Amino acid sequence: MHSLAWVSCDGKGSFLNSLKLKQWVEGQIDKGLKHVVVDLDKCTGMDSTFMGTLAGIAMKLCKIDGAKLEVAFANGKNTQSLEDLGLDCLMTVNPGHPSWQDQVAEIRGALTPCGDQGEGTNRKHVYEAHKTLCDADDSNNEKFATVLDCLEQELAAQVEPRPRS
Repeated sequence: MHSLAWVSCDGKGSFLNSLKLKQWVEGQIDKGLKHVVVDLDKCTGMDSTFMGTLAGIAMKLCKIDGAKLEVAFANGKNTQSLEDLGLDCLMTVNPGHPSWQDQVAEIRGALTPCGDQGEGTNRKHVYEAHKTLCDADDSNNEKFATVLDCLEQELAAQVEPRPRS
């Protein structure tokens, strides 16, 4: 079997764990892995930041020859959420006969917890995730215009720390 990066979302996929997901997957891509599987078997739901992060990962992989993102074991609600934002065009949701289908138990058994949920409310990451959703599908512009406006204002208001003399 070819190498792949496999990540499982246990609980809700949200702004609290999406930055850590992005950083881990980008690290795997930097190591040369081109096949990313996001296992949503234990995922109870996804917020827009998490889905925007998935879209960003998919868009990054689209630029690499032979690379792909597969979302596995998404329940009906999670599948519908991805479809509602037009993200099923960027990634394969619940692939029919994936190359890894006979190794799921082995792969899941080898997973290690990622620890704490990471940065949490990183406004820049949340903004970028929502901007990516709008870039992925024009119909998302109206859905997230208010969120983007608020985040832009918050980011503009952040004061850079001054170096101490």
